[in-house]
Amino acid sequence: MSTPYPFSALVGQDSLRLALLINAVSPAVGGVLVRGEKGTAKSTAVRALSALIPEVDVVSGCRFSCDPGAPDPGCPDGPHERGASVSRPARMVELPVGASEDRLVGALDIERALAEGVKAFEPGLLADAHRGILYVDEVNLLHDHLVDLLLDAAAMGASYVEREGVSVRHAARFLLVGTMNPEEGELRPQLLDRFGLTVEVTASREPDQRVEVVRRRLAYDADPAAFAARWADEEAAVRARIAAARELLPSVRLGDGALRQIAATCAAFEVDGMRADIVMARTATALAAWAGRTDVLAEDVRQAALLALPHRRRRNPFDAPGLDEDKLDETLEEFSGDDDDQDPDPDPGPDGPGGGGGGGGKPEPGEGPQGGDAEAQAEPGEGGQPQPSGTGEQSAVRAAEPFRTKVLSVPGLGEGAAGRRSRARTEHGRTTGARRPRGALTKLHLAATVQAAAPHQRARGRSGPGLVVRRDDLRQATREGHEGNLVLFVVDASGSMAARQRMSAVKGAVLSLLLDAYQRRDKVGLVTFRGSDADVALPPTSSVDAAAARLESLPTGGRTPLAAGLLRAHDVLRVERLRDPARRPLVVVVTDGRATGGPEPVALAGRAARLFAAEGVASVVVDCESGPVRLGLAGQLAGELGGTAVTLDELRADSIAGLVRDVQGTTRRAA
Repeated sequence: MSTPYPFSALVGQDSLRLALLINAVSPAVGGVLVRGEKGTAKSTAVRALSALIPEVDVVSGCRFSCDPGAPDPGCPDGPHERGASVSRPARMVELPVGASEDRLVGALDIERALAEGVKAFEPGLLADAHRGILYVDEVNLLHDHLVDLLLDAAAMGASYVEREGVSVRHAARFLLVGTMNPEEGELRPQLLDRFGLTVEVTASREPDQRVEVVRRRLAYDADPAAFAARWADEEAAVRARIAAARELLPSVRLGDGALRQIAATCAAFEVDGMRADIVMARTATALAAWAGRTDVLAEDVRQAALLALPHRRRRNPFDAPGLDEDKLDETLEEFSGDDDDQDPDPDPGPDGPGGGGGGGGKPEPGEGPQGGDAEAQAEPGEGGQPQPSGTGEQSAVRAAEPFRTKVLSVPGLGEGAAGRRSRARTEHGRTTGARRPRGALTKLHLAATVQAAAPHQRARGRSGPGLVVRRDDLRQATREGHEGNLVLFVVDASGSMAARQRMSAVKGAVLSLLLDAYQRRDKVGLVTFRGSDADVALPPTSSVDAAAARLESLPTGGRTPLAAGLLRAHDVLRVERLRDPARRPLVVVVTDGRATGGPEPVALAGRAARLFAAEGVASVVVDCESGPVRLGLAGQLAGELGGTAVTLDELRADSIAGLVRDVQGTTRRAA
């Protein structure tokens, strides 16, 4: 077994260290989600913690790590008699991002269950992690249904496996730790809420601290055993302090004054539900035990709020994380003075050893009467004041408030990653048919299996009641659900879009579509075009907040190289198709349809658009043209793309302007 990096040798990152230690003292806190940029020793800190967890006594031979002092009466390996037990280190089990449902919860042998009536169950990772640590790196990339199973088990303390009426239950109580890089995408708010605590980690900007991180890491890499030996005393001290805090925890008193401060804080920050109150109470209690006290102080409540509330305040990925600490202090002060026995000098943080972090011709449509570009003309802006000429760069404007958009989907039936946008064959959803299993059977189609086995019963010697089922009879259920798509935004940032009110509305519409993409579990990309060329402002990513940040700072001005924007988007799709061929794209072109600059810009844009139509790429044009006289160029572009056009008003889900247009219907008409 490789020597883990010592927890006490980590440098900086006090919040990360404290959150992990709190959960080590009281797993009932509900785990911790560690968010941070790459290279900040998130994984190193979690693995280092496992060496500090006290050993556990388990029933000898039990695959589910039952406590010999209080064995689980429903253990699949039970019933257990009080007797032989063994002591072993608490396990740290890692859940890979690509794990199957069977690997997580365990596998039930359906064939034996049907033919022999035997519950032959092979435990999964949830059973392995019982009374230990379950670590999920890149938890934001885990399939949603696996996250649901994981968090349900963590909340209930048990795992249930049910297949066609056969049910197995076993205890599954563990310290749940997830790490993620927000640049790769966010967790849904309701899933964020299931983690007890969260911390944001960043690399230190202090040169001396960075030097010490590198120095220690190089020493560890050169000789892990010798490095660990040098920190053995500090490790032992932290281990002993965790054990002492666990012993003290039942004696800690959470007074009414502290409870009122907790309730007032959760109400002041408008968090949903009551889970935040409960988690704060458990965290404050664990903080007091860690500090060696039997009373919860206001400082414990304050620290608990900083760890338990920030992620629960995020309603969408564009909300800034964190708490307003001034508001927090005001709330605590307003509800202070209810307990007379509070010590004014607490020490809730992890002192002593420890640290955390680490690691010429005829004018084209859209040109002005003097042969200049229409976007070069001054357009009225806010308050009716003319804006500067569109040929130069304009400063970025803020986006209008986002709104709920109409559902845009890709036609046909895909096979991409699970999501919520377009129809697809998935492992979860409504049953649509049956087939022979390819590999391990996961979802049995019972009726199809019985139908396949029934004609062979006489040949198999069965003449009475019952059914002889063999492996060749088993049928896998085929299911239909929804997939996430690649939504590629192609945004016109030219001078014709530069009027402040118009660009603000355009950005608000794109922001709304980004929020919709987040909720539907899509990847997003952003291509912008202005001047003489197009840029990939954001390569395809799962991080919609990164796209929103790029959109917010987007400058405008110059000519309209529409063809360049379409061709650049086509290149992005070509590359992404090689990386992820199962993920189908939806191209959203946000423009007024004008094309200027270079020879024959309109004809060139049409040829570029027809490339998408030839490949059957689903597309939508968001028509941003405004004013009393409209040229209808966006609608023409949508026809060339083989897609549909919607105005900014029609994009709203509650709009009554026009009929609801569907991408699938438009694609059929184009075909």
